[in-house]
Amino acid sequence: MSSNTNSINQTLKFANQGKSEFFSTLRKRVDEYFKENQYSKHADSRMYLKTFAMLSLYFVPYFLILTGYFSIWQMLLLTFIMGIGMAGIGMSVMHDAIHGAYSSKNWVNQVIGSTLYFLGGNVFCWRTQHNVLHHTYTNVFEVDEDIETKWILRLSPEAELKKYHRFQYLYAFPLYTLMTFSFLVKDFVKVFRYHSQDFHVKIKSNFYREMLVLILTKVLYLSYTVALPMWLLGLTWWQVLIGFLTVHMTAGFILSVIFQLAHVVEGTAFPVPDEEGSLENTWAIHQLLTTSNFARNNALLSWYVGGLNFQVEHHLFPTICHIYYRPISEIVRKTALEFGLPYHEQKTFRAAVASHIRMLKNLGKPSFVAAHA
Repeated sequence: MSSNTNSINQTLKFANQGKSEFFSTLRKRVDEYFKENQYSKHADSRMYLKTFAMLSLYFVPYFLILTGYFSIWQMLLLTFIMGIGMAGIGMSVMHDAIHGAYSSKNWVNQVIGSTLYFLGGNVFCWRTQHNVLHHTYTNVFEVDEDIETKWILRLSPEAELKKYHRFQYLYAFPLYTLMTFSFLVKDFVKVFRYHSQDFHVKIKSNFYREMLVLILTKVLYLSYTVALPMWLLGLTWWQVLIGFLTVHMTAGFILSVIFQLAHVVEGTAFPVPDEEGSLENTWAIHQLLTTSNFARNNALLSWYVGGLNFQVEHHLFPTICHIYYRPISEIVRKTALEFGLPYHEQKTFRAAVASHIRMLKNLGKPSFVAAHA
């Protein structure tokens, strides 16, 4: 990521012309939906049950492994299930809490959001990269870190094109398995960078406290995922490493694919600010242009991915619990069309994956021109 990220972030601004009427109208209609149905915008029993299910999907296999009752191959299968649970915690539990959508009580959100530490991640780094940068400046090159050039991937038309990018649609998916591994190293870099760039002011953090939390949680994470199994079960370092890799590669693959299907697909825009740092549209319209839904009618997928297939609704209303995204999605879609605005979506998960692959191919071509509006 470019070193001028902070200066860009400080000067970027959205347009505030009459187009803002869209979001005020939409917000009023969504508020009316909750008022008429007497719903809270936060978690209910469905969310509590899901939280229990996702945590169980991760921890039950873990404790079964620690019993030493299972063979090496059976333990490998259990680590695969742990990876599915790890991704589930990230998408369906932690994600809502760090956005403040899980509960109206801040301490509850803090406790539930801390499940990110079970993934080897860090709350401060996630909140800065995801809540502040990604959710504000979605798909803006050198500001939204979700589309920065990771490894050898080109996820933005503004990134420098290399010859090998024409093959990225072939090697991208194996690289996606590495996503959560970055937590173990890059979080240290991010704590330094985000504090030097004053992002700590936006989320009220202290460098020394965050660094202490970072070190302690990483040590505890590696203690229970690596040291404890080796000590209790007498496993070799390479056996534990294989299990560790299986958990993280499974979770990383799932998380990366789900996140990529929301923004790096055909039709989404990659807005470019002008020389004065101004973006063409209001924040809400910017979210519509840069975000896409997929498989809105797939109830099982929606349940597992925490409503992240309703990314349009999530970006517009991140503090509303995802269990309500399905019903409010029609309100959002109809309001967007009423104002002559796009509502990007892929009808199925398969269609979204195919669109992402085509987008990766396009981003590997010098002739490709993405939408910047």
